[in-house]
Amino acid sequence: MKYVYPAVFYPENNNTYSVVIPDLNDLATQGETLVDAIDMAADACGLYIYTSMKDGEKLPQASDINSVNLDEDNAFATLISVDMTEYAKKHNEKSIKKTLTIPAWLNTEAVAAGVNFSAVLQEALQEKLYSN
Repeated sequence: MKYVYPAVFYPENNNTYSVVIPDLNDLATQGETLVDAIDMAADACGLYIYTSMKDGEKLPQASDINSVNLDEDNAFATLISVDMTEYAKKHNEKSIKKTLTIPAWLNTEAVAAGVNFSAVLQEALQEKLYSN
């Protein structure tokens, strides 16, 4: 499941960037370059979202990027995207085997269509648990 939140970037005097994600309790990070700052912001968002999901907390709705407050003249906002499936894979999220039962006809159709049962179940569970 993918999540997108606006982030505010603040260029610093030493050519680094500070970053704040207002919707995630003013989550802050920084980077040595703009690319590094974007990567750090995505990683910080991923950790925040991952922890919130594990703790059963509801994630905040993302603000419209046009409503984000740029409180300094040189600040700018952009969207940060986090694919939580990829984030979990990258951070060694342990998988747990589950057994489930579905009708035989549905299994036949899904197998013929090349459906990845694990991916579908994960997406459905995340949608059920975390959609607004």
